[in-house]
Amino acid sequence: MRPTLYLACVVLAVQAASAQTNDNLRKDLADLTNTIGVTGYEDGVMAQIRQKLAGLNPQSDPMGNITVTFGSGAPSRLLATSVDEPGYVVSKIDQDGYLRVQRLPQSGLPPHYNELQNAQPMLIESRNGHWLPAVSAALSIHLEPGRTSPPDPDDLDNFFIDMGAQSAAEVLRSGVDVLSPLAADRHLLAVGQSEWSGTSVGDRFGAAVLLQLAHALENKPVHGTVTLAFVVQQWAGSRGLTRIVQQLNPDEMIYIGRARPVPHSATTGSEPVPVHPPALGTGVWVYDNAPSNDRVFEEEFSEGSKLPHAPAAPFLIHGYGAIVPLPHHSLHIGIPLLWPATAGETLDERDLAQLMRLLAKHLGVQSPNVTPRPFAAMAYPATPKQPTLEPATEKLLQTLSEAYGVSEHEAMSRHAVEAMLPSWAHPTTDTGGNLILHLGSSDKEPGIVFMAHTDELGFRVRAILPDGSIDLENKGGGSPAFYWGHPAVVHTAGGMVAGVVELPEGWDTAQFHFPADFRSPAKLHVGADSQRAVDDLGIKVGDTVTIPKHFSKLLGERVSIRSLDDRVGCTAMVRAVWELGSNFKRNVTFVWSTREELGLEGSGDYALAASSAGKTPTTVFAIDTFVSSDSPIESHRFADAALGAGFVVRAVDNSNIAPWKDVMRLQQIAERHKISVQYGVTGGGNDGAMFQRYGSIDVPLSWPLRYSHSPAELIDLRDLESLTSVTVALARDW
Repeated sequence: MRPTLYLACVVLAVQAASAQTNDNLRKDLADLTNTIGVTGYEDGVMAQIRQKLAGLNPQSDPMGNITVTFGSGAPSRLLATSVDEPGYVVSKIDQDGYLRVQRLPQSGLPPHYNELQNAQPMLIESRNGHWLPAVSAALSIHLEPGRTSPPDPDDLDNFFIDMGAQSAAEVLRSGVDVLSPLAADRHLLAVGQSEWSGTSVGDRFGAAVLLQLAHALENKPVHGTVTLAFVVQQWAGSRGLTRIVQQLNPDEMIYIGRARPVPHSATTGSEPVPVHPPALGTGVWVYDNAPSNDRVFEEEFSEGSKLPHAPAAPFLIHGYGAIVPLPHHSLHIGIPLLWPATAGETLDERDLAQLMRLLAKHLGVQSPNVTPRPFAAMAYPATPKQPTLEPATEKLLQTLSEAYGVSEHEAMSRHAVEAMLPSWAHPTTDTGGNLILHLGSSDKEPGIVFMAHTDELGFRVRAILPDGSIDLENKGGGSPAFYWGHPAVVHTAGGMVAGVVELPEGWDTAQFHFPADFRSPAKLHVGADSQRAVDDLGIKVGDTVTIPKHFSKLLGERVSIRSLDDRVGCTAMVRAVWELGSNFKRNVTFVWSTREELGLEGSGDYALAASSAGKTPTTVFAIDTFVSSDSPIESHRFADAALGAGFVVRAVDNSNIAPWKDVMRLQQIAERHKISVQYGVTGGGNDGAMFQRYGSIDVPLSWPLRYSHSPAELIDLRDLESLTSVTVALARDW
């Protein structure tokens, strides 16, 4: 082979090997992070590790630890990492179908760990090994103002898991039982050019690195014995690690894993000292947390280079019995983590690469290369194709809900509505962005209007700061605790870019309290350290930001996804148009309005335009959420509409009092058509209120919604069917 051609082949081979290494490391990190492994319930994670170690003779002990050994004789070297994560276990099933839980571990987590789990999608394991979706209950923002003593969101006595079940028997039939583990649903996200963010990534990075080292050690001569250990129950007293150390009695040990807060002082009564994380990209850190940390061994490990140090609690957590003695040559190393033990926990791949290089050099093997990954924005959901037949209710709701549409930026959600209408429908869009469809032979005389809004709450990029962080402006109202410290996506011209809504300084202290006002200043982290780096990601001032969302089918007829407010109303109106058909003769208008979450702005524009044109409707049926107190942590003094019992006449809210005679007339129409109906008082405002000043009557239609303006919004599809039916009946009979 000619030298030039030979060199080209070598370069291509090296590039291919590097790419394979990159793919393997990133895939291992994603696979392990996206698999739930609550402490004591690590079987799923360990099954993945065994599969990835296939051919290397991995050994499992009765506790569940996995080891793989290379070489023989002295010295005996141990590299260990833990794989378990904090979470919960079902401790009781209430008769109404809610689950009560105990936390695993019961201590050692940030003071507001429970609050950060409120109103979040969860996964819970059944006895047959299936993971089922659920949500954690939370206070609804519309019912919360004015409370003098709201339930403490960090108290497990106020923590409930909602699977959509209506009874304990329904829960048991699903396979979920007392002792079922559960934790936050998650999907590891690539942030910026080199970061990874997601629940439990700080509990799995060590395992991803050891897996790469295991394959680097394969068929390589090893001096003495090297054991790689993947241990369980680290959060619960280091039980797995204790067993391995006692069993192997190694000559040296390197533990790879997260740092824990320094425990509080029993004499001063001070609270635990948080481990303030070093900056991402600063490499491998040594944690000064055990008398057995050996500086000579550290210098030998780092080959004389000075590794930075940080204080931390001992990695061998004291449980029952005496603490097993560690080898004289012991070291605890790790990498920086932002917002540890949260859904927004973040690490930098560059630090991971340095960790792998140091460990490989220590073992005398070639370090797998990690080259920068190319940045690519995530694609938006595709605009749905127009159906030829009336779409099924659940599929239609999923399609509309998964479209994004922060207030003032609602093109995607509006296009989704327009695409799902029948082909004979030809809606128009006014200057306010409202989508308008008129049915009937004439719109010269006053008619009736049905209205639902297409926007959802979120944020807008207000400014890009010099340090690469992003200043956010809120759009809508919600609890900051539901969004801060959680993954987010920026909606750019080139696609969706992942980030994390930052937690403020002091979030990991007991004195910190999340503000009640959603308008409180918030920032977004996108893995950038300068304005130029943000620009390279395609992010501009004016782009919108939301929390990612995923449609979950719960038990029975219940579903959950953020933005059911007001995609349920949008769905009912689309379904009603299909059922009324192209030959419908009455003067009825359907309006999918904009900017409702900012103060009913789109409906205000439409109401003014209709009045100016002499077309003020006689009656407006604004279709929006009935924020329900059908929840174990809400007061049932008002808003007590039950999920699954039918649509709701939203007779009284903060913006409108519907005439009682019209409420009763609506009730009679529903009963005549055998449509399940509820009626009541709730909080919030509705679009129809903007028509009152022009002489229209506002008779709002609703459905019961749990956990409003949160990632855990939850409805019963039977209420949506009821809402659709009454919309059709009113279009024909009112």
